[in-house]
Amino acid sequence: MPASASDPLGIGELAGVGGKSEPLFRDLGIVTAKDLLDYFPFRYEDLREPTPAAGLLTAESNESEVNALGRIVSVRERRARGLEIVEVTARDQSGTFVAKWIGRHRYVIGRFHEGMRIFVRGRPERSLAGPIISVSHYRILGETERYCGEIVPVYRASKFLPSRKIAVVVRKNLDRLLELVGVDALPLALASEFGFAPVIEAYRGVHAPADPEEARLARERFVFAEFLVMAVAALLRRAERERHHDAAVLRVPDGLLADFERELPFALTCAQRRVVEEIWRDMSRDVPMNRLLQGDVGSGKTLVAGAAVVLAARNGFQSALMAPTEILAAQHLERLTSVLVPFRIAIEPVLGAQGARARQNSLDRLASGEALLAVGTHALLTQDVEFKRLGLVIIDEQHRFGVRHRALLRAKGASPHTLHMTATPIPRTLAQSQYADLDESRIDELPPGRTDIRTFAVRQTRVARVYDFVRQIVAKGGQAFVVAPTIDEGESGAASANAVYEELTRDVFSDLRLALVHGRLSTKEKDEAMRRFSKGDAHVLVATTVVEVGVDVPNASVMVVLDAHRYGLAQLHQLRGRVGRSAAESYCILVYPDDRDESDRLSILTQTNDGFAIAEADLELRGAGEFAGTAQSGKSEFRFGDIARDFAIYSQARRVAESIMKRDPALRSREHAGLRAALEAMPSLRELLASS
Repeated sequence: MPASASDPLGIGELAGVGGKSEPLFRDLGIVTAKDLLDYFPFRYEDLREPTPAAGLLTAESNESEVNALGRIVSVRERRARGLEIVEVTARDQSGTFVAKWIGRHRYVIGRFHEGMRIFVRGRPERSLAGPIISVSHYRILGETERYCGEIVPVYRASKFLPSRKIAVVVRKNLDRLLELVGVDALPLALASEFGFAPVIEAYRGVHAPADPEEARLARERFVFAEFLVMAVAALLRRAERERHHDAAVLRVPDGLLADFERELPFALTCAQRRVVEEIWRDMSRDVPMNRLLQGDVGSGKTLVAGAAVVLAARNGFQSALMAPTEILAAQHLERLTSVLVPFRIAIEPVLGAQGARARQNSLDRLASGEALLAVGTHALLTQDVEFKRLGLVIIDEQHRFGVRHRALLRAKGASPHTLHMTATPIPRTLAQSQYADLDESRIDELPPGRTDIRTFAVRQTRVARVYDFVRQIVAKGGQAFVVAPTIDEGESGAASANAVYEELTRDVFSDLRLALVHGRLSTKEKDEAMRRFSKGDAHVLVATTVVEVGVDVPNASVMVVLDAHRYGLAQLHQLRGRVGRSAAESYCILVYPDDRDESDRLSILTQTNDGFAIAEADLELRGAGEFAGTAQSGKSEFRFGDIARDFAIYSQARRVAESIMKRDPALRSREHAGLRAALEAMPSLRELLASS
């Protein structure tokens, strides 16, 4: 009997899963049998046909491994330094090849003898004696046994739970697992239209395909269904927002943009002017604005946000800007004060580090409406923060806040307009999918006076020369960042901020003044370190990625990133953006280990300062699940698809979603029952669907 939703079949109840292996499955996130059913292989090994020995080194294959089948003519075995080394020479009708095993605990010594028939799979290498295969998989065949190959699924595994074990458990329990298949999110007619197999057959095709084409088509079916659900969800959210005409209509006075620009010490760029007009146009509607503002480092997003605050204030409404850190909030406060003072807009900080008296004063001025802008962190979300008439919410680095946090701030007003900002350029493929319920604005032009940052990628052996260069810059009155990926030394061997700080203070820059900042310091300690660096009291700031966004020290002109191979390109670009914030020539030096070939990847940064181009390249290299800025935590929201690799499928699913929503906006028809059920499983949509 299939397990009920309230009492799911546990992974430990499946054949082949014992007391020792059950926690190993759980470590991979496989807690129930349904989790295992949805745990798809990420690739397949094609063991169907062996390649003749004569063609092993010339065989064209999409895989880096080859198959071979032959009769053993000699066996050589030995042990050296705890390693088993076995070399078996085998012959087929076209020639001979050598199968080689080397490593600890291979357990192959004594298994082979002359005359035995053997099938092997592995990576081929060229030698004077002919092809040598480093064996990853083998099978001994009986004398009359006919070789019958197969497609072997390869699952993402762990150190103690190999893919082979996962595959065995899936194979033993596949029929039982297929009983757990629920309602299909993909309408039957739609599946038929696109030539997709029924959902149960598709699951079988993913886990036990007869050939690679069956596996490809089965996976494509699940990717399409997943993207369809996501696209419909985005359209539902957008439709819900458009349905409520309860936002304040803010009138844009004639000449306001000219008045705003006249009070600035510089002219707006064409991109800034265009984006301000897009935001003001949204705010003049009775539908709540929900806009994503993207802008590269230094493009002037805070200035654009200031223009939105001015429009809200001119209409008698308050604004709130929430930033993820106190450092970033303080910098917004400083910049916005200079922009908004000419418009007599009073600003109040709301920060966790505020004293009781100062905080109460801020709260009183916001509650009375005397202050028209609050700038703060998560402290803005507390119950004691009240606004008299909140009309605009600005959320900076919005991906660092959860859905609940953003909703809590908006709830402090009556359907306020919302502007989301990010300094991490998001590739268009991601913006069109994961942010499909937001309107998008891009500041794709840097203000004049910002210089391109000269970027170099160097090996670790040259780090002494890098530090010599830093010393030269400091001698000329400049400052430098040195960024390490970790706080303390650990097993990963990555450079740590604490160790680097000690080394530089003791040995390299003993005559200079250094400061240290990382996430484990108290707010007071971090603020003091940043204050010293900002004031020029420290020549070098050693840090982790806490300085990735929001740190503005115009006198800093060198950014050194240690172990640069541990970062995505988008994150490196963000770090690079901490320098080049003045007319002085600035440099970014990316240091990577000698034993890693990172030159091709890092060369992308040495060739361009365009954050959007870098984001696209980063997405192509790493995939959506690892892309910094949208999936910053390194985990994709998709179980089956990858928006970068599968964007063509997403585009198709999006078109289908639009068609469905036009015909059945509430998903009431029977054919969309499965799609509706999938959406109702998403907490953020359950209530919305219930009210539709």
